[in-house]
Amino acid sequence: MAVNAKKVAVYVVVVFVMYVIVTDPAKAADYVQIGFQGISDAAKALGDFATWVADGGK
Repeated sequence: MAVNAKKVAVYVVVVFVMYVIVTDPAKAADYVQIGFQGISDAAKALGDFATWVADGGK
């Protein structure tokens, strides 16, 4: 039962993404840019933390 719900949820998300891309490509591009900016910020924060730890937490 849970596997079917997961498949349905994935299908709904894919259909929604395709709908947004087809109806408003500029907004879809903005969403992708926001997502990649978030990933970039998270990676930078992890790098800063690792550097802080490697420096002895000073």
